[in-house]
Amino acid sequence: MAINIGLVGNPNCGKTTMFNNLTGNFQYVGNWPGVTVEKKSGEVKNKKDLTLVDLPGIYSLSPYTIEEIITRDYIMEERPDVIINIIDASNIERNLYLTTQVVEMGIPTIIALNMMDIVKKNGESIDVDKLSNFIGCTIIETSALKGDGLNILIEKALEVVNNNTNKNLDIFSEKIEKALSQIESIIHIDEGKNKRWYSIKVFERDKKVLEKINLSNDEYNKIDNIIKEVEKYFDDESESIIINERYSYITNISAQVVSKKRDANDDISNRIDKILTNKYLGLPIFFGIMFLIYYVSVTTIGTTVTDWTNEVFFGTYVNNFIGGILESLNVADWLYSLIIDGIVAGVGAILGFVPQMFILFFFLSLLEDFGYMSRIAFIMDKIFRKVGLSGKSFIPMLISTGCGVPGIMASRTIENERDRKITVMVTTFMPCGAKLPVIALFGAALFPENSLIGPSIYFLGIIMIMISGLILKKLKGFSGDTSPFIMELPKYHIPSAKTVLRHMWDRVKSFIIKAGTVIFAASIILWFLSRFNFNFKMVDVEESILANIGRIIAPIFAPLGFNNWKAAVATINGLIAKEQLVSTYGVLLGLGDGVTETDAGLITQISSMFTTVSAYSFVAFNMLCAPCFAAVGAIKREMGNWKWTLIAISYQTLVAYLVSFVIYQLGNVIFLGSNFGFGAILSILVIIFVLYMMFRKSKY
Repeated sequence: MAINIGLVGNPNCGKTTMFNNLTGNFQYVGNWPGVTVEKKSGEVKNKKDLTLVDLPGIYSLSPYTIEEIITRDYIMEERPDVIINIIDASNIERNLYLTTQVVEMGIPTIIALNMMDIVKKNGESIDVDKLSNFIGCTIIETSALKGDGLNILIEKALEVVNNNTNKNLDIFSEKIEKALSQIESIIHIDEGKNKRWYSIKVFERDKKVLEKINLSNDEYNKIDNIIKEVEKYFDDESESIIINERYSYITNISAQVVSKKRDANDDISNRIDKILTNKYLGLPIFFGIMFLIYYVSVTTIGTTVTDWTNEVFFGTYVNNFIGGILESLNVADWLYSLIIDGIVAGVGAILGFVPQMFILFFFLSLLEDFGYMSRIAFIMDKIFRKVGLSGKSFIPMLISTGCGVPGIMASRTIENERDRKITVMVTTFMPCGAKLPVIALFGAALFPENSLIGPSIYFLGIIMIMISGLILKKLKGFSGDTSPFIMELPKYHIPSAKTVLRHMWDRVKSFIIKAGTVIFAASIILWFLSRFNFNFKMVDVEESILANIGRIIAPIFAPLGFNNWKAAVATINGLIAKEQLVSTYGVLLGLGDGVTETDAGLITQISSMFTTVSAYSFVAFNMLCAPCFAAVGAIKREMGNWKWTLIAISYQTLVAYLVSFVIYQLGNVIFLGSNFGFGAILSILVIIFVLYMMFRKSKY
């Protein structure tokens, strides 16, 4: 018989790490709330009849956040056979609040006292037996990171399924217990569900529970009178009364079972935070760190490794190997061209950037596991709040530097509907990994001596996010108050190599999968369109279907400085997948699909097609405009309908067009000495209009 085990715990208690260890499944592990948005399940290794469900990290079972709703609905409706409640042993008092609520639900529960290795390292001790007696559950000491105690935990969980020893906790005072007993006698609950838990939630006036139990007017009035009597006695609201009594109980337990000494790690973390989260130094330090990471990843080490991968591994070894096989099979010329120039070269050109992405995400994962990225969300909240966003919006944006799809999906952790919609609309302004080749190509072609070009594109994305926040929050569909941002800042610690590598792989994996699916199909389509005319005859690229399409749409981009058909085609093809931009240029310039951003011939031809200003305009447009098809699909899932999806991609494209227009028109005047013409005047009017939209008073 299959057994379902629910993993429940606070954020950052090691829950997802434990899930990964027990199931072997890799899942995003971070230092912020809401990493696991929906329940994830996997079979326990070597035990196919055991299904483990990783539920979102929560602090309580009161359904105020999306995470709490998902977790509570699962426990209430699907009722797992056993719950493993993970407790951070180094912060036991805070974690026990959720534990008391879980135990009250009446489902067999076992406690995983996690991070016990840290507790012992700090010279502290926990009386596990006494704690077990207090809460009436079996407790197993574990270290999810090292895998200690996990096998015993699963064995004991199976024992608990068949022999539930959970007891009602003696938490509340006599006055409240009397009220709960009276409520229990009134409400009607399905057999098998814990009546005491429901009575507590009814006493708290939990709206979702009240909706489920369908009280008659007479029953509701009786219960209301019972609650009002207790509220009058305590001079407080019913929910606050329960919270206060629960914390009093937990404080009493902690005092008896935990032996603490001063935590040196707290002192170290506090000293580091005085610098890294300093009001004046926090942001400059962050920008400096990001500059160094992107400089190393894109300009120096990353470029060297990518060059070798593209030119030697794919350009020589893979090409010669597959080409040799095709020649030995004596395949037709068109098929040889399709496979070598289309599929192998197209997909290979994209996979060639994987080493560069590994380096980038290695550093980002290192900072995240160290605990620094949580601080950045805290720092950015101060800024984001001023522009109408929440600090939680930073998390999807950070994830989007890897791929926009998971970044957009991460926005569902934002409870406020207004904040969530704005975040979905602006998240892809952050350049994803797929856009790195475009930045690298144009940087090498037109800005070879300026290492600030790459980071400047990222900062342009951040600026446009802030401007968008100021504008959108004043429009009817986005008006309202910004939701508060509550976040736990974990202690700084030495990053785990295993966790960093897992996190790094998780981000790069989606890029590789896309190369094997979307890019594969796009490479075939691009090859066909660039080699055939409308009569389906093989022709030169200048006479191809692609060239004819490009000449029709090119005038649209003339005000932005790139009105040649090749730039227009590359831009449109980038809507399928941004990775295609570089290989598209390779095809159109007669260099083949497999060309990379470091190819000398490509760099030379690109530099002759653009000025420095028009090149920056081209890059800016492609970084800010509507994202790839996969990301558009993610926007549709998060927005819930095509109306808001079209609004989002239209807004992104409009922003990209206006920004590129201003860059090109004013850039020509300022940097290239062009005459101050109609385009420059129109650019100034655009800037004035944007400033008005940013600082006008909202009507809503």
